Amino acid sequence: MPDKESFLMIINAQLISLRSQLADSTDGAATVELDQSRVGRLSRMDALQAQAMQKESLNRARRQVLLLEQALVRLDNDDFGWCAACGEKIADERLKHNPAATLCITCAERKEKSALQRL
Repeated sequence: MPDKESFLMIINAQLISLRSQLADSTDGAATVELDQSRVGRLSRMDALQAQAMQKESLNRARRQVLLLEQALVRLDNDDFGWCAACGEKIADERLKHNPAATLCITCAERKEKSALQRL
């Protein structure tokens, strides 16, 4: 079973990577220029689509940073690795893959199945 230090290293490595991605990616989300004499209509549509995709990517990265920061708080409070729904231990392999996980695989599957049934 990995110890607290191992998960701290995993979380910090992911935070460094995400923060670097955020710093490098802000240009792609910049406003698309309206001057159609320089950019054709289809090229502008492509640029708008790329901009929207970049913005969503940045939003996902920001959300993941927040989730990882919350995981650090749980790690400090010794709440890390315990399912928020059932209180059981979350598998180490799951936490290595996604240290921001707050649900064990059983509860996560149950939540996903419930959400799909509501559709």
